[in-house]
Amino acid sequence: MEIYKYEIQLKVRDYECDIQGVVNNAVYQSYLEHARHEYLVAKGHSFKELTEQNILLMVSRVEMDFKRPLISGDSFAVKITAEREGLKLVFLQDIVRLADNSLCVKARVEVIAKINDKLSRGEIFDTLLV
Repeated sequence: MEIYKYEIQLKVRDYECDIQGVVNNAVYQSYLEHARHEYLVAKGHSFKELTEQNILLMVSRVEMDFKRPLISGDSFAVKITAEREGLKLVFLQDIVRLADNSLCVKARVEVIAKINDKLSRGEIFDTLLV
C-alpha cells in the first residue's frame, strides 16, 4: 500500500475525452500538474509567489504508465508522494478511479529549480517539502 502525502479529487469533463470516449492522454498531464500546484498551495507556497522570488520550478522529465482509461463523468483522485533526489524533486503520482479504486495512471515527474537564473542544487526542495 502506498503512503501518499496529498490527494485531490476531480471529475472528468466531456471535452477532455477523445473520439473513442476516453480521456485524451495529454489531459492526464494536466491533471497531474493541477495536483502538484494544489499540493504546493497546501504546503503554503504558490508558483506565483515562487516566481516573484525568482524561483522557477520546471518539469525536466515525465514518465506515465497508462493502466486503465477514465471516461466522461468518472470521479478520480490524484495521489502524490514527493521526495528529493539530489538536484531534483520527484513527484510520484497515481490517478485512481474512485468508483472501483482502480489505478488508471502511474506517473513519475521530475522537477528542477532555477534560482536567480542559476540551476539550484535542490536545497529549495527541502523547504518546499516541510
